[in-house]
Amino acid sequence: MRLSKRSDVDAFIVMDVMEAAARAEASGRHIIHMEVGQPGTPAPIGARRALADAMDRGALGYTVALGLPELRAKIAALYGTRYDLDLSPSRVIVTAGSSGAFLLAFTALFEAGDRVALGAPGYPSYRQILSALSLTPVDIPTRLEDRHQPTPETLPDNIQGLIAASPANPTGTMLDGPALTALIEATAAKGASFVSDEIYHGLEYGQRAVSALEVTDDVYVINSFSKYFSMTGWRVGWMVVPEDHVRTIERLAQNMFICAPHASQVAALAAMECDAELQANIDVYKTNRALMLKGLDAAGFDRIAPPDGAFYVYADVSELTTNARAFAAEILAQAGVAVTPGLDFDKARGQGTLRFSYARSTDDIEEGLSRLKTFMVAKGFVD
Repeated sequence: MRLSKRSDVDAFIVMDVMEAAARAEASGRHIIHMEVGQPGTPAPIGARRALADAMDRGALGYTVALGLPELRAKIAALYGTRYDLDLSPSRVIVTAGSSGAFLLAFTALFEAGDRVALGAPGYPSYRQILSALSLTPVDIPTRLEDRHQPTPETLPDNIQGLIAASPANPTGTMLDGPALTALIEATAAKGASFVSDEIYHGLEYGQRAVSALEVTDDVYVINSFSKYFSMTGWRVGWMVVPEDHVRTIERLAQNMFICAPHASQVAALAAMECDAELQANIDVYKTNRALMLKGLDAAGFDRIAPPDGAFYVYADVSELTTNARAFAAEILAQAGVAVTPGLDFDKARGQGTLRFSYARSTDDIEEGLSRLKTFMVAKGFVD
């Protein structure tokens, strides 16, 4: 039988890198993982204990489509604590990870054929989800001097939406309050919808990340328990939408997902009380970030915009290679370090970039940087 044209989406190259790293490990090699964008830590202890208790008490069946009421209330309270916002829990929808939220958002906001802009480099699944929904992704080539973030003057004409991320994947850069406000206002002036990816909020190393909800309520905000709360495999996230969009999202969620996993919602609720453990994770990332900025520079990877948040460094390696995928494979084969070629994030310019993740243990980061330096010296790129 035939396949639809909209199913013809690109592979997620980082997953291919992970598979290659796994094969190397299966052969007995010790690989340092700088490719994968997930914490090296498990879900908080309190989350795991809460789920075990819930499983002992009885079956975990369907929840209502919008999510457990107590979890929605707790998420709304987070916006008061973190951003000094009075957010109604009625506007919070618990989703099957941020990926589920993007599916719901794009389906609710856009018609087939609509043009939706996104910064390049950017998270590749935006583009692939849009394409699978018969939407047209429109890349905005961002600049290093703009910290790889879209700006009002770079917005294309004839767009129906803009996706912005702060902190961003793969760069870790952020939009401050004035920059975010200007971008939201420019998007609205074009009659387009603004979708704010805030899944790395909480992972900041200086200035606090600004939520789009601090600017206006007329946006979609998407977040997740994957990164700050260290729960990638649990597949639970959330979205905040305007009050008059809630019922639309609810109908879509009922039919697409029924609900987010009940077990994950129980764990997520408990994770929100595990501040000490979560802060300890942040302290590790801060240490790793400092090591990366120093160690990558020493290894010759010095063309970067220093990250404000998340746990990535995005490096321009166009002076070293014209084939980032082959270069990453060479680093894996010779140095035993898995890194991600930039093709995932920027189809036009990704052959000249690499993404390094520092979400693993500090010992791993130190060892990986040492290996990278040795590799680059052997290649003659640094002394």
